[in-house]
Amino acid sequence: MVISLQKGQKIDLTKGNPSLKNIIVGLGWDTNKYSGGSDFDLDASAFLLDKNGKAGGIEDFIYYNNLVGGNGSVNHTGDNLTGAGEGDDEQIKVDLNLIPAHVDKIAITVTIHEAISRGQNFGQVSNAFVRIVNETNDQEVLRYDLGEDFSVETALVVCELYRHQGEWKFNAVGSGFSGGLAALCMNFGLEVG
Repeated sequence: MVISLQKGQKIDLTKGNPSLKNIIVGLGWDTNKYSGGSDFDLDASAFLLDKNGKAGGIEDFIYYNNLVGGNGSVNHTGDNLTGAGEGDDEQIKVDLNLIPAHVDKIAITVTIHEAISRGQNFGQVSNAFVRIVNETNDQEVLRYDLGEDFSVETALVVCELYRHQGEWKFNAVGSGFSGGLAALCMNFGLEVG
C-alpha cells in the first residue's frame, strides 16, 4: 500500500521497514501550455546537509553536472531535458546505509533551467510529485503530490530525507524559492560563482 502525504507531513522510512536500504527518489511533472517558445528543462538535485542545514562543499551537491556524491551513496541518474513521457522525469538513487555520518539531511530540490531568460516559473508546472521506491523490489513506498500552490517560484525544496534517532524519515516540504538554483545553493551554504 502506497502512503500519500500532504505538505508538512513527516513519516518514518526505516524504523517500520528495516529492510529499506536502497531507495529511488522519483520526481515527475508536467508543463502547462504556454507561448514562451522554449522547452521547460526542470532539474532535480540533492543537497547533503549537516546538522546546521548546510552543505560542506560542492561535493555535497548532486545534480546534472555532479551525478555522484556522499561517497557514492547518492546517484543522480541523469538529466531529462524535456520532461516528456509518463512516470518519473528524473531519479536520484540513495543507499541509506552508505550516507556519510556528517550528513543529517538530504534536501531534494527541483529547479527550472534558465527560468528567468525563458520567462518560466512553477506556476506553469502541474502534476508535480515525488515518490520513494524500494529499489530492491521496485515497490512504491510513498508519494507526495505537490499540488498547484506555486506562481513565480523558480526553485522548490520538494522533500527532505533526514536522520532521527538513528532512523531515516521523510518530510514533505513543498516550499518555493525565487532566484532559482543560485538561491538554493546560497540557502544551503554554497558559494555561487
